[in-house]
Parts: sequence; C-alpha cells; structure tokens
Amino acid sequence: MEKVRFNSADGSGADEFFVLEETRIGGSTYLLVTDSEEDDAECLILKESEGSAADDRVFEIVEDETELVAVSKVFEELLEDVNIEM
Repeated sequence: MEKVRFNSADGSGADEFFVLEETRIGGSTYLLVTDSEEDDAECLILKESEGSAADDRVFEIVEDETELVAVSKVFEELLEDVNIEM
C-alpha cells in the first residue's frame, strides 16, 4: 500500500496516509485513504481541488453527505472486500 504525505493548506504541518484506492468520477479525482494498515481503520475520502497543478496536487476532505455516500459506494465496488461505514 502506498503511503503519501499531505501538507496542510496553511503550512502548519503534514499528515501521512495510506492510499487504498484512487478513482475518477465526473471529471474529479478521489482518493480513499486511511491512517493505518490495520483492519477496521478509519478512512477519509479526499477530492482533488479544481485547478491543482500536476506537480502539486491539492486534495480536500469530502464533507458533502450526498457526494460522500455516492463516492463511498464506488470505492466499495472497486475494492469488493471493503465495507465503508459512515
């Protein structure tokens, strides 16, 4: 599993996450990430911000409930053995 570092927008620090899956829906790129490789780990769905440069991609946590449910269903289908609970 690939581990990536995400820097905060305000430059106050960075977090590292494991990327479980990446997909593109309706022209937007989404990442399913987790902070642990353990079973039953908490995960986040991140969406690439519009206008991100290829060498400096910017992702934001998906907070819109409708979008979150729709994208989580896609990730569940892609990963088959993953159940995303909200």
